[in-house]
Amino acid sequence: MANSELQVAPRTVLGKKVAQLRRTGVTPANVFGHKLESQAVQADTAELTHLLRGITRNAIINLNVAGESAPRTVVVREVSRDAVTGQLLHLDFFQVSMTEKMRTDVPVVLVGVSDAVTTFGGVLLQTLERISVEALPADIPTQFEVDVSRITQLDESLHVKDLAIDASRLTIHTDPDVVVARVASPRVVVVEEVAAVPGAVPAAGAVPATGAAAAAGAAAAKSAKP
Repeated sequence: MANSELQVAPRTVLGKKVAQLRRTGVTPANVFGHKLESQAVQADTAELTHLLRGITRNAIINLNVAGESAPRTVVVREVSRDAVTGQLLHLDFFQVSMTEKMRTDVPVVLVGVSDAVTTFGGVLLQTLERISVEALPADIPTQFEVDVSRITQLDESLHVKDLAIDASRLTIHTDPDVVVARVASPRVVVVEEVAAVPGAVPAAGAVPATGAAAAAGAAAAKSAKP
């Protein structure tokens, strides 16, 4: 799959003045990496938004910096947005070498249907969101798909070590015994109906007895009268 591309320009507007850039449809960003001095850049907000919608985590991007002869290979490391409006505020790009391994987190996605859920009414729980890996940038997957149909009984679990991972390309740094997903037994709530005590005053918030319990209580109260 071809790498995505983005055009950026060196940025001279720094600090609080970057608010002026955002008002003109430009988003501030920085490029940094191993043994690389951080460089301030800026990108067209509309182009940047379109790019982010079309890529997955750890996707390789060819970053064309104005004035440079060759594109830089980068990944998006962090995206900052306004908490209320969702407006793009800032991006960090991490420059990578396609011949050097990098360490990152890969999202975990549950797929399939577990019999322990459909047959026994269990509750499917995802207990791990990401797995830490190390590999060449081109060998890092966008996500790990975990097939929960392998869980057939209540209280069964799938661990990191149960996943189909190509150890020749990926080094896993997450503990192999960590649980990725499990199906818990359904919770059973037992409600007991208690007969009313003759002459007793219900406590605040108490639920009145109904049906047979109410009739039994009324009969007991009547027979207790002199």
